[in-house]
Amino acid sequence: MKTSRSDDGTRLTIFLSGEIDHHTAAHIMREVMDKLEAELPRDCILDMSKVSFMDSSGIAIILKAYKLINSTGGRLAVSNVQAQPMRVLDASGLDRIIKILAPMSE
Repeated sequence: MKTSRSDDGTRLTIFLSGEIDHHTAAHIMREVMDKLEAELPRDCILDMSKVSFMDSSGIAIILKAYKLINSTGGRLAVSNVQAQPMRVLDASGLDRIIKILAPMSE
């Protein structure tokens, strides 16, 4: 997992990759939460351009990140979601509370 900061130092981007399922979710959630707690960014983007598969475990990761960021007055967005993970996000209705940026075309 890779992270980067914007030039103004307020936005943290966390790049997720691979498959997010019940086998990998605990590890990914721990890494995401560790990065968020260490950085406490005002804005955070979860970049999912390299996530090839996601089940409902991915929704749990996104929601937990959202709750932490939201509790500190920050904002969370998800970006560059591939087709299969986007179907999971669409079915969840998560876009009603979390901004989903620039979906990737199939």
